[in-house]
Amino acid sequence: MTLATATAPLPTARAASPWPVFWVASVAAFLVSLDSTLLYAAFGALRAGFPGATAAEMSWVLNAYTVVYAAMLIPAGGLADTHGRKRVFLFGVTLFIAASAACGLAGSVGWLIAARVLQAVGAALLTPASLSIVLAAFPQERRALTVSLWGAVGGFAAAVGPSLGSLVVQSVGWPWAFFINLPIGAISLWRGAALLAETPRASTRRKIDAVGMALLVTAVGALALAIVQADAPSWSRSQLGAVAATGLIALVAFVIWARHVREPLVDLGLFRHRTYSLVNLATLSFGIAFAMMFFAFFFYMSEVWHYSQALAGLAIVPGPLTVMPVAILTGRLAGRYGHRPFLVGGALLYAAAGLWFMRVPGLEPAYLTHWLPGLFLSGAGVGLVMPSLSGAAVSKLPAAHYAVGSAVNQAVRQIGAVIGVAITVLLLGHGALQRHDFDAVYALHIGLALLTAVLCLGVRTRPVAAPAAKT
Repeated sequence: MTLATATAPLPTARAASPWPVFWVASVAAFLVSLDSTLLYAAFGALRAGFPGATAAEMSWVLNAYTVVYAAMLIPAGGLADTHGRKRVFLFGVTLFIAASAACGLAGSVGWLIAARVLQAVGAALLTPASLSIVLAAFPQERRALTVSLWGAVGGFAAAVGPSLGSLVVQSVGWPWAFFINLPIGAISLWRGAALLAETPRASTRRKIDAVGMALLVTAVGALALAIVQADAPSWSRSQLGAVAATGLIALVAFVIWARHVREPLVDLGLFRHRTYSLVNLATLSFGIAFAMMFFAFFFYMSEVWHYSQALAGLAIVPGPLTVMPVAILTGRLAGRYGHRPFLVGGALLYAAAGLWFMRVPGLEPAYLTHWLPGLFLSGAGVGLVMPSLSGAAVSKLPAAHYAVGSAVNQAVRQIGAVIGVAITVLLLGHGALQRHDFDAVYALHIGLALLTAVLCLGVRTRPVAAPAAKT
């Protein structure tokens, strides 16, 4: 199963320098990552905009997007193969922009969730096409750096999303959390149409595994629903148990189906590679912790320190600003030393950030001394771990599985985000929060970060030194 043929060169008619192609493709990928976390900051404003909806119901504005995005990521690359990367990329950007406009105009929670589903489809179409375009634009020896930079752009966007979202929502209202995508997406469309060259289409069309997609969406969605509604008085334990059981059964059925169907959604043979399996488990645990940290931040700022939305957005900025330079440096060094030291070290830094947030900040605001050091720790941890996970996931795979391996890894990260949001809503979504309510969140943050470090001890991606020539 292939999402895109990473080794196929783009036609020579493209610009001599590959960097304009990189930035066009990365702007669209930036939008997708930005949108995945920007709504963490807008969550309170969304609840105020739809006062009849509960926190659990509003969580599906986030989770419907991430569940569908995760399930659609993998077959989307196959569509790029059969219909052309440029065509699928531009169509994905167009759908993402149109759905963003529909989100901002939504008059009910149901319509908002439906528009978010369409937005997720557009995001899933453009993401693997974007990576394939970037990979094909660069020679083989520069791809490790390129993938790290592409991952760094996405990591930075995901990190800056909450701060930008809070500023936008406070200034002009929650619809602009979606309308902000329109001008940025339009730039990507305009430059993409001019700069990108179409690739030859695959000679055979691969069937989309609709059954596999349905099973994956059911599994992740049902498990997230069971977590979100775990303490809801309107749900009985038997109902929650039935939903959770449905999710587990769908997950088992997904694995069985993937083992027996000719062209499954996920080629389970990828997981025969030990490093790939460990990296994806680490991606899941770190994705849960990452979503929990950002979501919990805005609960803490608004409920404990009583910060305004705009002030909370400014307060989180130093963390994202730390991500980008650390990620770029990590990408350069990982090609020489392998990804393991950066993954383990970054996960331990992230655990230290969770410990700091659990033990140091109190009821009274003391940003410079009680919160800022934790932001620097978490930002450095994210900068070390996120691009390294993307690079390590595919570093030892055969070239034919390079793109699909990356897409599965991104899907796993999105599933982690769904679970992280669900857990945070369960623990903090009831209102009237006290300081001690956050201890469980940060304890999980620490545990998941330590689990990430342990999993990454088995990652082996360091280049093997060439034997010295005999004299």
